[in-house]
Amino acid sequence: MRSKAPLPIREQGHLLPFAEATALFAALCIFARSAVLVLAALITAPVPAVQTIVWLGQQAAQEEPAASELVPDSDSEVEPPASSALPEVVQALTGSIEDYLVPLLGEDARPADAGTIIEKNYPQGSGEKYISCGAGSIKNNTRQSAADIAAEIENPLPFAIEPNSPDPQVLVMHTHATEDYRLSAGLWFSPGDGARSTDRSINMCAVGRVVADTLNAAGINTLHDETLNDYPSYTGSYANSRAVVQQYLQQYPSIKVVLDVHRDAIESESGSRYAPVCTVEGRQAAQVMIICGCDNGTTVQLPGWRQNLRFAAAWERSMEEMYPGFTRPVLFSYRFYNQDLTTGSLLIEIGGHGNNLNEALYAGQLAAKGLAAALLGGA
Repeated sequence: MRSKAPLPIREQGHLLPFAEATALFAALCIFARSAVLVLAALITAPVPAVQTIVWLGQQAAQEEPAASELVPDSDSEVEPPASSALPEVVQALTGSIEDYLVPLLGEDARPADAGTIIEKNYPQGSGEKYISCGAGSIKNNTRQSAADIAAEIENPLPFAIEPNSPDPQVLVMHTHATEDYRLSAGLWFSPGDGARSTDRSINMCAVGRVVADTLNAAGINTLHDETLNDYPSYTGSYANSRAVVQQYLQQYPSIKVVLDVHRDAIESESGSRYAPVCTVEGRQAAQVMIICGCDNGTTVQLPGWRQNLRFAAAWERSMEEMYPGFTRPVLFSYRFYNQDLTTGSLLIEIGGHGNNLNEALYAGQLAAKGLAAALLGGA
């Protein structure tokens, strides 16, 4: 209980103890500001103790948000990213490319006469021969006007894929199945490496397998044919593959898309091989290029070229928007390539013989994801 007796009056001679108390009070403020203020409130009572404590609580409350901004609580909710335009089934694809990759040859396997690999990223085109296609482009090597092509590719796809259908929707095949890639990790190739092989684990069939698996995982029923149409003879390979595709279409009339998966072959005058490359999500991939044929009225009869072109544009747009720098411009030219068999028939070059196999396998997965997005309405 507080005494009712009046407080003693400090005399001039008591200034030294007062100064010592003041110094002690200042020291305490440095090391324990909050505790000292409360103690001061209780002893000297210039302000009621309750008010002091309330003030300290208010200060702590005001300082808390700043501390939270500097060091986020690990249990606090993270603001979700903006919603993606990709179909959910494509976003949910979790298959790892690591499941498909192969060991590559090291420098100890490099022969004295090894050839040279030159890596190059091929950009999108510009100028009168190129038509913009979303983030991608189309190289027009025909007599069709740029305005005609630009208008055509704005039309919707000429077919509709049935997701999760028990009936096949897509056929992946290879006219030149024995095309393969280099097997060296370094930028060199051995004579014969990166040319042709009947080994389906390292030729185009390996890439086609990744494409088909990825599409199937996205709910698009896909068949993969591994016939070596260019073996034992390269001559007549397109006639062979045409017969194969016709058999599939007869057996499975539900097929709407036929993809002829190849690789390119780009060389310098000195014999060095170019490897079209890009980086996607921290991993190097081969660049890809779609080839779409056009009817020339005589030697190339493709009455459905406009429908194929719409499909090519949708796929190009989807891949380049998802993976900037991944595609080379679509080649639109007077090529046949059996593209009269469906309104969804295209040829795609996955890298070239300068790329290593793992770059091509990764590119196959990325191309298939872009295709799934285009076919399922995400492009």
